[in-house]
This record gives sequence, structure tokens and C-alpha cells, in this order.
Amino acid sequence: MNDHPQKDIVGDRMHRLGWAGAFLAFVLAVLMGYSMWRGSERRDVGQLPVIRAVPDFALTDQDGKTLTKDDLRGKIWIADFIFTRCQGPCPLMTARMLEMQRALVKAPEIKLVSVTVDPEHDTPEVLKAYAAANKADPERWKFLNGEKAVIEKLVTEGFMQHLAEENGEPVHGTMFLVIDGNGMVRSARMLEDPELIPKILTDTGNLLREQGAAKTSAW
Repeated sequence: MNDHPQKDIVGDRMHRLGWAGAFLAFVLAVLMGYSMWRGSERRDVGQLPVIRAVPDFALTDQDGKTLTKDDLRGKIWIADFIFTRCQGPCPLMTARMLEMQRALVKAPEIKLVSVTVDPEHDTPEVLKAYAAANKADPERWKFLNGEKAVIEKLVTEGFMQHLAEENGEPVHGTMFLVIDGNGMVRSARMLEDPELIPKILTDTGNLLREQGAAKTSAW
């Protein structure tokens, strides 16, 4: 009995299986490469742009202590501008900051900074009472006061926010700004954004990854 036809059939099958294996390996390599590219693309999308540098400042917090830009170096911080007797957007802005404080409870290295735009009224004592009434953690949420001209320049020229006066009261912007450890503004989110909190949490998370999860430190 001639077994050559049988050997030819087996050889042909082995040949086809070899090609099938090679093709499968090729497909897997393509899929793995695509997956890695997509992962890289997602990281690139998460990279926040550098908007501008925060100018140097020296202001007074609710405890009467001086806080400067250098004191915040190495820390990620979220800033807004309010005043305590405001009947407009400020109560909601402060409520949003409180939500961020609670959401970021496991990331104490991220600081919150609220600057009054009514410094003549909002003395450190007034800011301290306001902070306590709004359940602000004094270790991570600072309310800052300073000379009126200094604050006006910081708000309008430093942070590029609207600031005017109407009927004897300040009229100001409602942006929340996220600043990195190098003192660079990296994102600006509007109070009116329905996804404000998730977006800011994403922004701070991206900066934490970018900065290598900065170590928790005291003010």
C-alpha cells in the first residue's frame, strides 16, 4: 500500500496550519499594537495645557498668617474668587468648593484657595467665621485677604478674571482654576458647567499622575 498520498495530505494540512498560525500571530500583534496606541492616545488627551503662570503674591489667610505663591509650590491647588456678603453666585461657588473638599478627602495634597474680592469688609476674622460656617478644613482650604489694589491686580492681570463694582459691591468672574505644583494655571472651569465637579476631579487626577503623586505635606 502506497502511503505517499497520506503523507502529502498531512503535509498539506501542516502547511495550512502553519500559515493559519502565522496569520493569527500577525492579527494578535496588530491588536496589541493598536491597544497600546489607544492607551497612549488616552494619556495624551489627558494632558492639560499650560494656560499661564500665576504671578507672585503674598496674602493673609483666615488665621492671620501670610500665604505666598512659594508656599504652594509643589502642591496642586484649586482657586476661586468670592466675598462673604455676596448674594449672587458666591454661596454656590463655596458649596462647590465644599463638594471638592469632600471628594478629595483622600488627596490632602490638593489644596483649596478662595480669595476675597471685598478685602475691606472681609477681614481675616470675617473670613475665619465664614470658613467655619461653610465647614472648610483649615489645613487645606485657605481664605485669603490682602490690599485691595493687590487683589484687583492679581484677579484681573494674574488670573485674567473679570472684576468690577456695581452698587458698591464687587462683580466678579465665576471660574474655578486648577494650578499645578509649578504655579501654572492648567484648567479653568465655569461654575455653570453641569459637570464642573467631575471635570475638576479629572483635572486634578491628571496633574497628580503628571507630577508623580506629590507627597502630602503641611502648609
